[in-house]
Amino acid sequence: MGKVQFGIGLRNINSVAADARKAEELGYEFVCTGEHVFFYGPIGNGLIQLAAAAGATEKINLISAITLVPLYPPALLAKQVATLSLVSGGRFHLGVGVGGEFAKEFEAIGVPVEERGARTNEALEILQKLYAEETVTFDGPFTNLPGVSFAPRPSPPPPVWISGRSEAAMRRCARFGNGWLPYMYTPEKLQESRDQIATFAAEYDRDEPIKSGLFIFFAVHEDRETAIEMAATRLSKQYNQDFSELVHRYALAGNPDDCIARLKEYIDAGAQTILLNSACPADHMEENERLCAEAVLPAFR
Repeated sequence: MGKVQFGIGLRNINSVAADARKAEELGYEFVCTGEHVFFYGPIGNGLIQLAAAAGATEKINLISAITLVPLYPPALLAKQVATLSLVSGGRFHLGVGVGGEFAKEFEAIGVPVEERGARTNEALEILQKLYAEETVTFDGPFTNLPGVSFAPRPSPPPPVWISGRSEAAMRRCARFGNGWLPYMYTPEKLQESRDQIATFAAEYDRDEPIKSGLFIFFAVHEDRETAIEMAATRLSKQYNQDFSELVHRYALAGNPDDCIARLKEYIDAGAQTILLNSACPADHMEENERLCAEAVLPAFR
């Protein structure tokens, strides 16, 4: 088993700097955060939160999990991503998703939700060009670049992790991704998706390795049933559906031994970078992170 890296989700928009420093002290290799413009509950902007985390830390990597790429003008996204990569000393990784589970935010931004996949593909192509070419002219369905030069360019460009669950996301990863970052996946599905991405990558004549990651919600507690209840309650509220029967398939919940056993299944299926996001009450989040770092992750160090 090669080295597995673990990340932790930032807990609270009001304590980003302190939470990032704590994650670094606990030995996590990444901090991550997601974003929405509008959602079922309060949520911030991932790139801005990670910029705050970058300024508060020295070595921990930063990954957006995920950036809703179709909601951004591609050139503006390229500038924000490049700037975050540069100011963090190359520690930023771009996690890419298409969103769509909250259609009102697409309407509010003026982006048809049915165009989100095509817009994301176009944006990723534009980012590649802007970071690699001296002058870029681009005439696409959604974006025109009239012979522009982008500076400063990040060198190397930040790694791109493609998130999702669909075949379209796997194709996007095979074409543009440095890493695959699925969520709500079983170990079996992770292995299947890795094989599928390898097949698609061959179609695009890509022979560089694509890393395998995983984004997973977790609750760890010395009492197994308490952890399971925590995760079911939190995820049911967050996703506006009943998660009581889904926790064991798609989340990490239980006592430390339970979590070690389940993580091993994902690692055996190929996961190399695992991003953990707390699914528990606010008053247990700090303990959740500590217990995971001190009683679960040492089994894989």
